[in-house]
Amino acid sequence: MITTTHALGIVAAIALVSAALRFFPALVFRGRETPQSIIYLGDVLPYAIMGMLLVYCLKATPILDAPHGLPELIAVLVTVLLQLWRKNSLLSMVVGTAVYMVLIQLVF
Repeated sequence: MITTTHALGIVAAIALVSAALRFFPALVFRGRETPQSIIYLGDVLPYAIMGMLLVYCLKATPILDAPHGLPELIAVLVTVLLQLWRKNSLLSMVVGTAVYMVLIQLVF
């Protein structure tokens, strides 16, 4: 069982690593122009990471057994459509997750 101290230590470590990763490019390229390769990675990596997370989340979807991945498909469609409509990632992910939870708990 995780103690409160252990949990706070984990959160602090994650916060430090996240802050270091955000400050690192500014420290390395201080006073110089940021290389195009770094700008390119900043543009494409968020989409690549989201794609990898999608594959990770759907890799164990039982498409041969009922309900044949229908809750997952509906939740993904809701998330994509909401993102295209509102362009708000947090809203899309929260609503998509809520739709999935309602579907698996109450419908399927």
